[in-house]
Order: sequence, then C-alpha cells, then structure tokens
Amino acid sequence: MVKSVIKRSKEEVEYSRDKIENAILKASREVVDDNEAEVIASETSFAVEEILSDKYKKPDVEDIQDVIEQTLMRLNHFDVAKAFILYREKHNEMRNTEWLNSDLSESIWKNKYRYDNETLDEFFVRVSNGNKDIEKMIKLKYFSPAGRILANRGLQHYGKKVTFSNCYVAERPKDNIESIFKSASDLARTFSYGGGSGIDISNLRPKGSKVNNSAKTTDGATSFMHLYDVTSKIIGQKGRRAALMISLICSHPDVIDFVNIKNNLEYVTKANISLRITDEFMNCVNEGKKFHLKFHVKDTDEIIEREIDSREMFNKIALSNWRMAEPGFLFWDEFNRWNLLSEDDEFEYAGVNPCAEECLPENGSCNLSSLNLSNFVVNEFESDAHFDFDKFKSYVKKATIFLNEILDEGLPLHPLKGQRETVRNWRQIGLGVMGLADMFIKLGIKYGSDKSIEMMHEIGDAMINATLQQSALLAKEHGTYPKYRQEAITKSDFFIKNANVDTLKLVLKYGLRNSQLTTVAPTGSISNVFGISGGLEPIFAFSYKRITKTLHDKDKEYNLFTPIVREYMSKYNIDNVDELPDYFVSSHDIPYEKRIDVQSAFQEHIDASISSTINLPNEATVTDVKNLYMYAWKKRVKGVTIYRDGCSREGILSTEKTEKKGEMEEQDFIDQNICPTCKFDLVQRQGCKECQNCGYTPCSL
Repeated sequence: MVKSVIKRSKEEVEYSRDKIENAILKASREVVDDNEAEVIASETSFAVEEILSDKYKKPDVEDIQDVIEQTLMRLNHFDVAKAFILYREKHNEMRNTEWLNSDLSESIWKNKYRYDNETLDEFFVRVSNGNKDIEKMIKLKYFSPAGRILANRGLQHYGKKVTFSNCYVAERPKDNIESIFKSASDLARTFSYGGGSGIDISNLRPKGSKVNNSAKTTDGATSFMHLYDVTSKIIGQKGRRAALMISLICSHPDVIDFVNIKNNLEYVTKANISLRITDEFMNCVNEGKKFHLKFHVKDTDEIIEREIDSREMFNKIALSNWRMAEPGFLFWDEFNRWNLLSEDDEFEYAGVNPCAEECLPENGSCNLSSLNLSNFVVNEFESDAHFDFDKFKSYVKKATIFLNEILDEGLPLHPLKGQRETVRNWRQIGLGVMGLADMFIKLGIKYGSDKSIEMMHEIGDAMINATLQQSALLAKEHGTYPKYRQEAITKSDFFIKNANVDTLKLVLKYGLRNSQLTTVAPTGSISNVFGISGGLEPIFAFSYKRITKTLHDKDKEYNLFTPIVREYMSKYNIDNVDELPDYFVSSHDIPYEKRIDVQSAFQEHIDASISSTINLPNEATVTDVKNLYMYAWKKRVKGVTIYRDGCSREGILSTEKTEKKGEMEEQDFIDQNICPTCKFDLVQRQGCKECQNCGYTPCSL
C-alpha cells in the first residue's frame, strides 16, 4: 500500500486516493456528464491505486500522472485520457517557463544548446528522441545529458557533421614523422566535429636523440606539442579553440622540459598539460631516492637514461603548478589498477580526455550524462530530510539505457574510422553526478564531514550496482560488448569490491553491454542551467557580483546569491549570509584534505575517473602544493588539478590585457581571463573558467 507521495517541491506528503479521484473527475467532466464522470473517477482511481502499490514505494506526482494516463487508456476511457493529457500538457507548459529560472540559465541554453529557435518542448523531444523516461527526467531536472548531446542530437538529420561525444583520446603518435603529423590530422578532424581530445606524446624520442634525416638529432618530444596546440587553435568551434590535453609519462627524459613549457606564454598556449605520475616516482619522492628516466629509441637502438633527484623534480613540478596552474597530475598506476578492464590483457589506456574524467584507449570516445543529486533529497532543509535511494537507482538504470541509445545512434557519426571501431568494440559510457554540494546542504550535512564521506559511499555503491545491473540486462537483450571477457571482468579488483550479490548473478548470467560505466565530469554549463553546483565540487561562493546597465548606460553592481543559498534564505527569511547554518561552506572554506577525502570516497565506486580542480588561496605555498599531491596519491584518487588564486599565469595575463578589445577574438579574451560576452573577469571553477556575471564558459559540458 502506498503511504506517501513526493511532491514537485520534494516534500513528502501523505498519500490520498481522493486527490487522484478528483484529478480524474475534472478530466472526465470535460467529455461526459457528472454521473458518468463520478463512475469513471471512482473506477479508475481504485485501479491506479493497485498499480501504484505494486510498482512504487514512494511515487512522485509525475509517476502518478503517468499511471493515470495508462489506466484510463487500458479501461478504454480514451476521451477522458485525452482530456487528462491536455490538462497535463497545459500545466507542463507553465512549468517549462520555470525550467529556465534565471537569466543565466536562459542565456546558456539559448547560446549553447538551443537549435534554430526551437521551443523548450521541442528541445526536450529532440534530445530525448522518444525516450519518455528521459524527457521527464530532464524536464524535472533530475538528469541532463552532456553538452554535445544537448546541442547536437538530431542535427545529423539536417546534414550537420556532428558528434554526440564531448571527449576523445587520440591514437598515440609513433616515433616517426609520418605518425606525428597523422595525429595532427586526426585531431583536426575530431575538432571539426565539435569533439575535444587528449593525446599522449610519451612514445616520441627525447631531445638530442639521433634521427635518420638531415637534422641528425631531434629537439625532443615537447617540440611537437606546438603542432598539436596550433591545430586546436586553427580548428575552431563556434569561435573558440578546441579542447586539447597533452600528457607525458614522468619517466620520459624530457619530463622537465614538459613541466617548464607553460612558463613560455607564447609557445603552448591553448592546450592543457598533465603528467602521468607512477607509483615508483611517488615512492622515490617519499623515500628521498633517485628516480630513473629511460627511453629506448627503437630505430637506432639508442637507449637514453639517467638518474635524477626525485625530490628536486617534484619541487619543480609543484613550483610550475604553483606559478602556472599546470601540469595536472594523473596517477597512472591507479588508472590502470582501478577499473573493470584491469585484468584484460587486450585492453590498454592511451590517455585522458581534456577534463581528465575519462581515461580511454586509442581512438576511444565516451558519451556523458549526469544525475542531479540534489533533486533526490526529500523534505529538503528539514530535520527529516533524506535521500531517495529507490528513485535514484531507478533513474540510474534509465540513464544507462539512454546512454546506450546515444552510443548506438552516434556510432556512425564519429569523425574517424578508428574511433568508430574502438567505440563499437568497447562500448564505454560515462554516467556521472552533479549537485553534490546542494545535496549536502539540503540534507544538513557539512561537505567533508564524516557523514558526507559515509553518504559518498552509500550513493556510489547504489550507483555502480544499478548501472552494472542494467548493463547486464542490456547484454541479455542485445549481447555483450564485442571484446567482453567474463573472466577478466569478474577478476578485476574494482568489480570484486563493488558488485553486490544481485549484480554478480546478473553479470555471470548475461555479461555486460559496456566496458566502462561511471565517471564525474565538471558539468559547468549544464549545472548552471539547472542552478546547482557542478560535479563533486563545493559551492564556489555564497554570492557574486552582477553588473547591469542603467538607463543612462552606467554600470550598476549588486550581489546575487547562489541559488541554493537564495532558496534557503528565502524559506527561512534570512537576510545575511552570516546567519546561515555551519553546513553552508564554500570552496575556500574547505581544507584541501577534505576535498580529497570526498573525491577519494566516491572514486572507490567510479570505474573511470573524476574531474576535480582544487582552488587554493593566493597565500598557499609550494609546500602546500606538494603536500596536496602527496595526500591525493595516498588517498588513491586518479587525478587532481590545482589552481591557486592569483597565480603568476593569471597575473601575467592580466597585465597583458589590451586596449584593442574590439580586435580581439573570443579565445584571446579567455586566455586573458576576460569574459568575451560581458568583459567581466573569468574565475577558475569546476575545472574550467567561468564568468560569474553572465555565466559564459568556454567548456562544452
């Protein structure tokens, strides 16, 4: 028997059949007389109650309305069903105006995701493509596909060359000139379709090595970074450069040149860089031992190797990050150790995508989507607030089905043949989350507290098991991914430590449709559309300054509260942020150890990676950076990026702001931390720059 219902406000209220009967009665009176309407309402409401009791523990309003529609049709009350649907659509249109609940969300939707002046309803239909579960989940802000799906799905029917994937990892260039330039060509083709890419250059011989041409020796692996960097600039995407991540293994002899490359503001200016850090290197740093750099040049059989002081190298990396906010750290052994394919000898990771939440094989690609954790809180802000795990697991499964639909539909749309083959063989998807900080606040939990870590494990466990189970059921229906090897999956530490009994039974019986399932992307733009915090990030600030033009064309500046803060203050009639409870914390209030603790807890249940940028105050030291890296490694996260407020790179760029703004391209503004839309300062948030005045961000998620 159904005892309670979840309202649209996320308030849990007592179930009432009378309300269902009244709703049916109103629709019935549109097409039949009062007496017949009462009979239909009574008959249908009883039938609806039986279905609800069998199917749901705590249905929400939309669940109930779905069942009413289906029951009216089953009982052959077609005219009443039509009247009920029209009534529902009318009120749905009214709620649609609330979906874009701020100038910020409306601006992002119109500029990044809307196609050809489509209405919101047309947008929902285009993106969901007939999947009514997904259409409902997007409308009610439980779920959002990533940016390429929102912007591009359906456009292939208009002859557009588009992809549904935000991210790719390119084929690693081999140590010859033909392969190096082929990689540039592959990147250009991928960028032209709207995809970003990562590329690893660890196969390229180091500086001073012999080459069989007129040069006699090479300038090294880093000399080709400029080629890939310029490619990302030339192949623009709607006026901005394409996203590119270049990585290098830490044992490469050119590692210091790679680390220092960002100090030259005129060389590699568009790409981000990350180091693939090994356990061996971190152990050497920890123990004060020498670290061995080695490279074998195969065509000349030359071996280049030397030992360096590991702590001196670590200091140089930390100093570069302290000054220039790069390179990021990729803990490579953890990437290889903690995933479903760790025991599959045929599989090999080649690098990470530009935001580092997806580690992929050569030519790998991943479709992304995120669930809004804050929307699963029932009785938000109250003492009895709780997370609706049943609904969450149900929606995880629906989202897994959706991402497989996207994968199949998008398979022929990938720019390169190699990408189509890799995606077909391994079928990787990336289901993530956003709104974590908002969820904590609605539950009255402080970000980074013991209770928050406990919640991370509970949610992570529910998520990974639900998506594994659904992937197994999809394998039952459509077959496993082509490269599936059951003995490899079931022997992986990740599967052993995460799969519950029900999951194990399904996987042993049916296999898996996907080789990779979960991730956490930055979600900068889509979280702003929803008015929530992005990814696993804390709230950036309680309020920010907004600038508008007055009638006399003068700037007027005022404070605008972050949505979750505004919502709480409005509900409890608070005028000052000083009156907020202590579980309201911003990114600058949280020690970096707590940030890492939250990320580490969730990473235990995520088979891909988590995009995470930790903002440090300007007064943070190089030692702070080193300690953060060491702590992150010990907590077994897969990667971390550090951004120190007011770092040298930011300061250098700000001094170069030109007066010729009318002649500057969009990317020039971005490089100089100026919003190209409203000329307000950009800040580093959720792994990407963002304007707190108008919401502009160059990121596609």
